[in-house]
Amino acid sequence: MKRALTSLVGAVLEAWQELRVHRTRVLLSLIGVAVAVCSLTTVVALGAIVQQANEELSERSSGRPATLYVYAYTDDGSQIDAETMDATWAETISRYKVDYASRVMQTSQLVPFVTGGVQVGAQAVDQPYGEMHRVRITEGSWFTAADTERLAPALVVNEIFWDRLGRPDLSTHPTVMLGGDKGTKAVVVGVYPVATWETEPSMYMLADQLQAIQAADPSGGGASSDPFGGGGQTQYEMWVPPEISDQLTSLVKRDFSAALGEGVQVDVNRQDYAQYGDDPFLVTKLIVGGIAVLVLLLGALGLVNIALVTVKQRVREIGIRRSFGATAGRVFFAVMMESVVATVAAGAAGVVAAVLIVQSPMMHDFVGQGMVTDFPPFPVDAAVLGLIAATAVGALAGLLPALVAVRVKVIDAIRY
Repeated sequence: MKRALTSLVGAVLEAWQELRVHRTRVLLSLIGVAVAVCSLTTVVALGAIVQQANEELSERSSGRPATLYVYAYTDDGSQIDAETMDATWAETISRYKVDYASRVMQTSQLVPFVTGGVQVGAQAVDQPYGEMHRVRITEGSWFTAADTERLAPALVVNEIFWDRLGRPDLSTHPTVMLGGDKGTKAVVVGVYPVATWETEPSMYMLADQLQAIQAADPSGGGASSDPFGGGGQTQYEMWVPPEISDQLTSLVKRDFSAALGEGVQVDVNRQDYAQYGDDPFLVTKLIVGGIAVLVLLLGALGLVNIALVTVKQRVREIGIRRSFGATAGRVFFAVMMESVVATVAAGAAGVVAAVLIVQSPMMHDFVGQGMVTDFPPFPVDAAVLGLIAATAVGALAGLLPALVAVRVKVIDAIRY
């Protein structure tokens, strides 16, 4: 074992010395390999960022894995008592110690802007909703525990809403009147971005504060005639660990059915992207991997061509070494190691370049397109893959020249 290790170290040092002698040739031949490894590592790492962007986009609409949605409806289509539903919901999340749970109500409120009153669409939610759906905030903050205690309702509005207010400084606690000039005063505490296709103002408010407004004005005031936008149905959702989601689904359905009584149907299901079990980004990964392999093969092809030409130029040197007793195996291993050592060095340079490219703020802005809030660190597996690929390319590129070197006849080489 010790002898084999000593031989390996000696071969590596010999290969390194040979590379230093022919450094100009080596540098030119390895530029393609370094670029190929950099491309491979960059593509794999960017693939992780793209996947993160897709996951976050899905989580904003349908929740994080695993998000359970609870629906209840009667057989005859009659309305379920909202207080009973809320009480059952509160008891359920307390019993199973669910930290992230939210009600979601669709409503609208009349808001007087400078240009006139507008019915603004709103989602009334509980405070954990922001974390459950990765709501991005560009100014101010999402609802806090202190906001739930406000006498004046707190609002998180989109940038269009904020623009129509004149983009006031949120530290001054700007207010708007919900329901018109004589309605309820509300405080804007945060601003979230809008998609390019959105043209209308919208907002979030806390569900308890919406219910307080409705209780104070049973006639509806400035709210739309259908305040819940979906037949008066409140949506209930909870974010739980995926490994217990199936068990919890059965338990929640059982508890709701028991609490609501006969004639009420209860559905509990998942709608997040991970519910099907299959990797939804498999196609993306395969495409990214295919491009990376193609780039690497092109780099390897160039290295093989240069290595063959180099061996042809070293025929006399190889013949002299054989005449002094170098075995065919030693010649084969020496030529092979030159290629491997060189490509590993080039691969390391390519990986470093990939890290600098992928982690640059400019690349984050370009790839994330404003959709990624939690950029993943540079994936270690991408760096390891780059180094392994560089080693493999070196071995493959050195295999054919090494075989050619072994086949050189001593007498012909000396006469060369």
